[in-house]
Amino acid sequence: MYAVIQTGGKQYRVSEGMTLKVEKINAEEGASVELDKVLMVADGDNVQVGAPYLDGKVTATVKSHGKGKKVHIVKFKRRKHHLKRQGHRQQFTELEITGINAG
Repeated sequence: MYAVIQTGGKQYRVSEGMTLKVEKINAEEGASVELDKVLMVADGDNVQVGAPYLDGKVTATVKSHGKGKKVHIVKFKRRKHHLKRQGHRQQFTELEITGINAG
């Protein structure tokens, strides 16, 4: 059984027991989180697709918070003596999926 959820402007295919990194969610470590934007749930040949969302929920536990790898941004214009460098580290939340409720 797996589900497709939406969080942080991105879509993820999740199943019970898996861990994934999503955009930062304001919750304490060890807290339980309900993700209610469920787009699809599949259990073998039984597939439910929402329009746009289903009534089900996916529950997850917050394992940790952190920052991803640094992304380097370089803006350069030749022959103009222009060079601008910038870096960014995106914050993330690591979730462990504990249950899928198909609603």
